[in-house]
Amino acid sequence: MEKLHTAATVLIVPGLRDHVAEHWQTLLQNRLANVRSVPPLQVNGLDCQARVEAIQRELEQIDGDVVLVAHSAGVLMVAHWAARYQRPIKGALLAAPPDLEAQWPAAYPSPDSLRANGWAPLPITELPFPSIVAASSNDHLASLEAVSAMARGWGSELVELGAVGHLNPAAGFGHWPQAETFIQTLDR
Repeated sequence: MEKLHTAATVLIVPGLRDHVAEHWQTLLQNRLANVRSVPPLQVNGLDCQARVEAIQRELEQIDGDVVLVAHSAGVLMVAHWAARYQRPIKGALLAAPPDLEAQWPAAYPSPDSLRANGWAPLPITELPFPSIVAASSNDHLASLEAVSAMARGWGSELVELGAVGHLNPAAGFGHWPQAETFIQTLDR
């Protein structure tokens, strides 16, 4: 398979499940020529500050332009990172952000455990870089209305994808070609 070339380095920011072999982010990482990924945390996986610091450590290793590609809780990590650090970012693809105010299914952390680990309050201020929020109309972790409000607060372009669940393997998403299109748009 021919690699997709970008001018910027693409930094993959996975969600709380980190790297899943069949996930579109993992497949995208294999497809890109100029890519890095935030590594999984070995301890304290729910610690928001530790996750934000992991993003910062990866960014410190990159010279030049960066496009962030975050999914699920990775989007929340990017919002927290942008509120704490300053570094030029060319753009960000923010896919399926979860709503910290929603009641999530039992297989996910509770809103109370996330609050206790520093995830709330979520920064909802304009991001200092262009961003695209990709939203689902039937995500079990966030309503379209909640994601729309996040996108407005961050000054992001909202792209409604339709009924795509949480945009993960459980919702039928391995390879997600539209992510490549969004990255190319942000990389211009």
